[in-house]
Amino acid sequence: MSRYLLGYDIGSSSVKAALLDAESGKCVASAFSPEKEMPIQSPHPGWAEQDPEMWWNELVSATHQLYREISFLPDEIISIGISYQMHGLVCVDKKGRVLRPAIIWCDSRSVQIGEQAFEALGKEFCLENYLNSPGNFTASKLKWVKENEPHIFERIYKAMLPGDYIAYRLTDCMTITESGLSEGICWNFKKQTYAEKLFSYYGFERKIFPDLVPVFGEQGLLTAGAARELRLSKNIPVSYRAGDQPNNAYSLRVLNPGEIAATAGTSGVIYGVTDEINYDKLSRVNTFLHVNDTPGQRRNGVLLCINGTGIANSWIRKNMDFQGYEQMNKLAENVIPGANGLIFFPFGNGAERVLKNQNRGARLINLDFNVHGRGEVARAVQEGIVYALRYGLEVMRNDMGMDMKVFRAGNANMFLSPVFRKVFADVTGGILEIYDTDGAQGAARAAGVGAKYYADFNESFRGLKKIIQIEPDKTLRDDYNMMYLRWKDNLERFLEQ
Repeated sequence: MSRYLLGYDIGSSSVKAALLDAESGKCVASAFSPEKEMPIQSPHPGWAEQDPEMWWNELVSATHQLYREISFLPDEIISIGISYQMHGLVCVDKKGRVLRPAIIWCDSRSVQIGEQAFEALGKEFCLENYLNSPGNFTASKLKWVKENEPHIFERIYKAMLPGDYIAYRLTDCMTITESGLSEGICWNFKKQTYAEKLFSYYGFERKIFPDLVPVFGEQGLLTAGAARELRLSKNIPVSYRAGDQPNNAYSLRVLNPGEIAATAGTSGVIYGVTDEINYDKLSRVNTFLHVNDTPGQRRNGVLLCINGTGIANSWIRKNMDFQGYEQMNKLAENVIPGANGLIFFPFGNGAERVLKNQNRGARLINLDFNVHGRGEVARAVQEGIVYALRYGLEVMRNDMGMDMKVFRAGNANMFLSPVFRKVFADVTGGILEIYDTDGAQGAARAAGVGAKYYADFNESFRGLKKIIQIEPDKTLRDDYNMMYLRWKDNLERFLEQ
């Protein structure tokens, strides 16, 4: 009888599912749903909401698709792991009913609330205790609900992150992890407990959050009802849960100081692990508990996020009549580095932390109707995204002292583009390693650790393969440095307007 591990990745664009053969570590089936991107509702400028029921429905659909890829028995699954979009807010009542649409990660409505808390509590206090400004994170989103929808707030039994809600739908248990609390700025790193002073300032108590469970370990058992919907066996343990970026780092075996992960899905992220209590004084990058943090071995993840990455590339594809990403990439590849002077700022998906929580929008600069065509636009977008990532990397390197020479990424999303891969290596100056994995596979591997099928982390990475390594082109290094400085100069003048 075969033994499998099941991983889910609850994104804002789709829900992915992966089935791993536990013994070999090989992914034997994978699926995502829906075929087109899940909608994000924006009833007001700067808002971003999704219906949590949609996540569940797409999770069910993706699970059913696995059966069409491989024949397996429901009771052959050892455990389930969950990866999820970070920083969101799901509000439920005592019966677990969702009270309003989820306020997701790229929603900007609570920026001012977080800034006011940062000032009122003291910047030094917040940075020393929370390692971040309260900013536009989950705690501030909950405060927004309290201020603006008191009729909703008074009915809230538990405030959860997106992954907590999915775990609840699977197990009927309302729980949260310390790592999850840290990503919502609900965790005091200095005291290793809840962010009580922030809660008091915002006017709610810690009991509004679910009970704590470990990142790795049994978090509940699959209920009979959920098992029927998914066509699985009841009582399968859910034994791992983490935000998408810490989980992506795990999937790439990024667990120790100096190791760096990169993603370029809807947003673009650089995520580095440290054993130090480290923070950016301006909160342009953010520090959270990493998945393998323990009292005896501190592990924090420093996260740089550019909101408008894959979503920018997708917007260009849809609105410039490209037949698909392959056509975009081929046209971009035929354009010289620098896109004939065309410059792109990928800041069109909500308030950007790296821009000190400003929401400035995207912009094309130097567009010349006689020179630039779709190929230049396609290349300028990919280069602009990498320049934005380098802009944030300078904070991590120069202000936080992080050493970044090798980046690991999964073979997915924008890292499928040969142009993007090469530009990433050339502009950052780092070696780029591409692995045959994704977030759903990482969640499945981690579930094997949580269920104690694997004795340690090392065992869980059996079957993980590096498929390509790209080194920066030294002949282009000086040229890209000049082009980046030109991009940065234009950005800083744009931000001063």
